[in-house]
Amino acid sequence: MYIRPLTFLSTMTFAFLMLVSVAASASVVITGTRVIYPSDSREVSVKLSNVGKSPVLIQSWIDTGDIDATPEKIDVPFTITPPINRVDPDKGQTLRIGALPAELPSDQESLFWLNVLEIPAIKQQSVTTENYLKMAFRTRIKMFYRPKGLPESPAQAADSLIWKASGAEVRVENPSPYFVSLVTATANGTTVEADMIAPKSTITLKLRAAPGAKIDASYVNDFGAIVPLSAVLK
Repeated sequence: MYIRPLTFLSTMTFAFLMLVSVAASASVVITGTRVIYPSDSREVSVKLSNVGKSPVLIQSWIDTGDIDATPEKIDVPFTITPPINRVDPDKGQTLRIGALPAELPSDQESLFWLNVLEIPAIKQQSVTTENYLKMAFRTRIKMFYRPKGLPESPAQAADSLIWKASGAEVRVENPSPYFVSLVTATANGTTVEADMIAPKSTITLKLRAAPGAKIDASYVNDFGAIVPLSAVLK
């Protein structure tokens, strides 16, 4: 999950900022760490909850991978309802994501990103009595569009990864039609952070190990749980 703070200053400049109020943490919680959109679903739902003590304004949108793209310039085959809404403290909101007609690959998953931007309310007295720093928190999670009828399963995809020794690196090949979100990989007592592997693609890890060595790794499944896996280097 990616959280990006966006700051907005009201009145004065940094040279004159002596008293600043800061909303230091996000109040909106997304149920789940990823969204799976089966191609035969009419829509999928994502639950948001405001666990803070103040109302917040939430803007939601989907992008194709460009983290800096603004919602009005993004063209994706999905709709979100509601795109903008207010959520009071201890209340929730359900986002409904629907698919539009599009020619997405039918033989492998496609990756998109769900963005939720939380803008906290400003107390009226703060506007008139003190300088104020408002933090808008953006949460960004993966959304996988999964065509119907793909062979194997996501769990089998992780087990089907091919690990190969390559000098000072280890090559990891994903022959499956699914994205596999690796977390870490360990060989010969050295652990490195891993990455997501797209369908039918390869990544390299900075691990030095010989063919026949054991690899202990982990990946994130559809439910957001971290699952261990083991393999032998080829």
